[in-house]
Amino acid sequence: MSDTSDVHKLTGAYAVDAVDELERARFEQHLAECEDCRAEVAELRETAALLAEDTAVAPPAALRESVLAGISQVRPLPPEVRAPAPRATHEHRAGRRAWMPFLVAAALAVLVGIGALIVQPWAGEDDVKRLTAAEQVLQADDAQEVFLDLGEAGRATVTRSKSHDRAVISTEDMVAAPDGKDYELWLMSPDGAFTSAGLMPDEADQTLVLDGSAADAAAVGITVEPDGGSKQPTSDPIALFDLTEAA
Repeated sequence: MSDTSDVHKLTGAYAVDAVDELERARFEQHLAECEDCRAEVAELRETAALLAEDTAVAPPAALRESVLAGISQVRPLPPEVRAPAPRATHEHRAGRRAWMPFLVAAALAVLVGIGALIVQPWAGEDDVKRLTAAEQVLQADDAQEVFLDLGEAGRATVTRSKSHDRAVISTEDMVAAPDGKDYELWLMSPDGAFTSAGLMPDEADQTLVLDGSAADAAAVGITVEPDGGSKQPTSDPIALFDLTEAA
């Protein structure tokens, strides 16, 4: 920055935190002496806050450059002599209004960046890698579903993907296990042997990936077991999902 007029130009960049440390220090020193710039910074910050809707995001380096480039084009130079004449006030306000569209564009650019951060993890060739284990099973081309209505106990669906070698259970309005008991999941082999696939949390609506290999399982069962579970079922299944005839 070569002269005082350059310092005046930094009001917009300072308002959206797009200045480096040297510029910040010089502008804040100027700000303490310039009532017009203080008023403009306050107004610009209020506008930026409304546009951002309480979402704080660090501006990218490219945004700072575009803000500074825009300032040089649309921000008029401040008057050489500050005076309370109506015309001087009008010119300063006009300069502020001229800067508003650019501030709006800068704030929108930040918000678009937020959207890109949200959308980008789900776009491109790495989609499958970014999916959770449950989503990979549920969205697999070979996904097989078995639904059971458990009456007053709720409803549940088991989805199995042989290609992913996993099974997922999704429950709706499922009642909690009795006090001192747990729901335990089981994978049943074609010969009828049961292997524990983990305990179910006491949540009415949940989606849970079963432990263990599910590609060759003939069924998935749910039993009521002592707190902490069992190595083998100690009671008959309250639900048995037949995977041999799964859709």
